[in-house]
Amino acid sequence: MNTPTAPQRLLLRPEDLWSQTLRTTQHGLTTGALQPIATECRVLEQHGLPFQVRVLGRVHLKERRREQPRAVPFNPFENPDPDLVVGDVSPTHVCLLNKFNVVEHHLLIVTRAFEEQESPLTAADFEALALCMEGLDGLAFYNSGETSGASQRHKHLQLTPPLGPEGLRAPMETLLSPRPARGHVTTVAALTFAHAVTGLGPWTGAFREDGARLLEAYQSLRAAVGMERELAPYNLLATRDWMLWVPRAHAEVEGINVNALGFAGSLLVKTEEQFQRLQQLGPLELLRQVAPPATATPTRTRG
Repeated sequence: MNTPTAPQRLLLRPEDLWSQTLRTTQHGLTTGALQPIATECRVLEQHGLPFQVRVLGRVHLKERRREQPRAVPFNPFENPDPDLVVGDVSPTHVCLLNKFNVVEHHLLIVTRAFEEQESPLTAADFEALALCMEGLDGLAFYNSGETSGASQRHKHLQLTPPLGPEGLRAPMETLLSPRPARGHVTTVAALTFAHAVTGLGPWTGAFREDGARLLEAYQSLRAAVGMERELAPYNLLATRDWMLWVPRAHAEVEGINVNALGFAGSLLVKTEEQFQRLQQLGPLELLRQVAPPATATPTRTRG
């Protein structure tokens, strides 16, 4: 069922996004609509990359096991909880808080009308994302389907505040210096799994122009990994400076599920035993096993 647009409501301005996020967070905590997941955050450093590993509490696992499966799949984005709505981003997209957030102030940018999560990203998607990125200079990401870590079929992009360390939008940024130039598609030698990365050039603050730049980068990366005609599972990560594409082969390894945040340098494990196994395996090896093997993707420059 398509969700109707809401032209009667004012659209969210980029300069109001953060303050509205804070207000909605406080309101969601007060009403119980927002249910943060408690974790212990640890750091596993490998080859100079400080991976953040969040370990899920056993109490939370027991509580989640008590939930009964639904007879009919529930789409939380069809009629989103108003206590979690940050604002209307555009005639096609709405911004919500992630109900079960691990990272504080985790935003979802959701299509009003139902679209499959595996469908290609569009100019409208990137315009909505650019508007939110203007209001929050953080890390944007997209999980294309279940194999890539998506938990909902309804199309949604995601945006978090900078994960760090030291002001970085993501730990993975330590490997992306200097940043690739706009239109220049390349790979990172330290990453031994299939991927492609490109630069976005200077951020303008004009969401249509920045959205067009994001779309251009997306199409360049899609061509570089050989998915111009058909999309296989993948993760996409972006900041105002760069965009990274990682094809996916598996959703998890030894029970450790990986979504796009894993390729940003942020992982979630369910138990202390999984954390110990991750220590033995190494975060980069975990990522290598859930993605296709690295290929000699040619370095290319647009135009």
